Amino acid sequence: MTERYRLMEAEKGSFPVPAMARLLAVSRSGFYSWLRRPRPEPADPWAAAREAVRAEHEAARGIPGARTLLALVSPRFPGITLYRVRRLMRELGIRGVRPNAPKRTTVPDPGAPARPDLVRRGFDRPVPTCWLCGDITYLRTGQGWLYMAVVIDLCTRMVVGLSFSERMGADLPVAALEAAWRRGYVAEGAVFHSDRGSQYTSKAIAEWAAARGVRLSVGRTGSCHDNAVAESFFGTFKSEMYHRFSFATRDEARAASVGYVEGYYNRRRPHSSIDYERPADKMASFMARMDAAAEREEGMPIAA
Repeated sequence: MTERYRLMEAEKGSFPVPAMARLLAVSRSGFYSWLRRPRPEPADPWAAAREAVRAEHEAARGIPGARTLLALVSPRFPGITLYRVRRLMRELGIRGVRPNAPKRTTVPDPGAPARPDLVRRGFDRPVPTCWLCGDITYLRTGQGWLYMAVVIDLCTRMVVGLSFSERMGADLPVAALEAAWRRGYVAEGAVFHSDRGSQYTSKAIAEWAAARGVRLSVGRTGSCHDNAVAESFFGTFKSEMYHRFSFATRDEARAASVGYVEGYYNRRRPHSSIDYERPADKMASFMARMDAAAEREEGMPIAA
């Protein structure tokens, strides 16, 4: 009976109800009574996906946009698309953080020694720890400026070295490189690429690189594209963290920066240039393969 009523409901705009009632052998009063009954709301097929998008966006402090959210929820919802995620975000009234325009801070040293560009904008490298880049940015606090230097692995896009200082001297990038090297993220013979800022063309960084067997590479003066990975990271860092807060002290800015880099960017945020993997996961996978290869070599018999 219910199926007949549903057919009548669907066709009542095209055919008179009395005629359909006679044809289907049902009463008109029964049909109208059925129409007046309360009916359950149809199930929402995207309810679970909507909740997942909301939860991921909230867990990341409102940072991710649609593409990042798609990467985060697609393993649980294989049929979901970028269009659907954007629609769910509109329904939820949420949006991702948008980047701000960058500001140029590089001050070249006209007397610095000439160095080659060994990267030549080839930022997609197949092996971690062998090709690195870095740069310096500034953070305003209630106590004055705090400067931050980073070292980024070009294969995994993981920030492998980080340092802070109240002064933008040559010791700042050296400290970031040393941190990366001590953690095992700088291979012997690795290339470290930067801009031509005076901190990166200094004697201090040249001496550090010579002692560690690292080759130095620099881009052209005034070309942000020659160090695009580092520039892009700082744009993301400032949009997703720095510009959303104010810091009374340098210690507050330092703690927030470390928390963002180590707690979110490296370990939780999918990166578009590495097929939406997480940088720390990609690096950990490489390190596990290296450890396994070393164990196999140790177990091999020595040839007579």
